[in-house]
Amino acid sequence: MNSLMAFWNLVRKNKYTITIALFTFIIVFVDENSMIRRMSYSNEISRLKEEIERYRKEYNESTNKLIELNSNPEVIEQIAREKYLMKKSNEDIYVFED
Repeated sequence: MNSLMAFWNLVRKNKYTITIALFTFIIVFVDENSMIRRMSYSNEISRLKEEIERYRKEYNESTNKLIELNSNPEVIEQIAREKYLMKKSNEDIYVFED
């Protein structure tokens, strides 16, 4: 019984400190909108923004290539020769591998 009274006196003397510590613990770790979750969401948002920017650049490059392909037949011939190893009837092709 004596230890219970000592504990109660400790709680009564430090009630504001205990309340602030409990509140801080709940806000940082337990709550649905905790600081840890907010930081992880912030990291995920920045990663997704970088990914969006990468895809946007890739889309612009592909669009430019498509426009060039539609307007310039020499580019089509170049791609056919380089990628698909096509050739004219009087040509020989040599493929070098690194």
